[in-house]
Amino acid sequence: MEYVELFVDFCTRFISDGGLLFGFFLILLESFLPVLPLGVFVALNVNAFGGFLGLFISWLATCLGCFLSYIFFYFLSDKFLHRILSSKTVKKVDKAINKFQHISFSNLVLIIALPFTPAFLINIVCGIARVSRKKFVIAILTGKIFMLVFWGYVGKSLIESMTDINSIIIVSLLLVVAYFVSKIVSKKANLE
Repeated sequence: MEYVELFVDFCTRFISDGGLLFGFFLILLESFLPVLPLGVFVALNVNAFGGFLGLFISWLATCLGCFLSYIFFYFLSDKFLHRILSSKTVKKVDKAINKFQHISFSNLVLIIALPFTPAFLINIVCGIARVSRKKFVIAILTGKIFMLVFWGYVGKSLIESMTDINSIIIVSLLLVVAYFVSKIVSKKANLE
């Protein structure tokens, strides 16, 4: 346990010394390299810069990264995708695209708000499915808040979070709030 605390201290100091842009860049980079641990970077930003500023930096960076990833795949031609993917994969991608072309705003926000949803995959599918930019951006801005609050303050491993009743309650409450917020935002922005 002492080694874990020393490691977290080292990483927090490293991010603090790198400054706000370094913390921002780590989160932005995670949007393009999904193997990087978003939850760890968010927790370290919160440790390094405090609750509000750490979450705000993380939120801005992940929203920008998701949007850039979405835009890249939005403009990627379908022919190119069909060339690089196998026929089985193309069928799976086409099924996902068909579902996402008509996804409701509230459902998109909920999917984005889930702490363990692979954001990179959502960005790709929404881009290829040509989900409207307005709908995608507002869903990202709304849903990421709840996901980052979870990672910033609960910041546990997947297994711990799934077996700890407090984590399950927090995630459930965040999702309920995200759902109601998405309904309000959807009506105000005329998204459905």
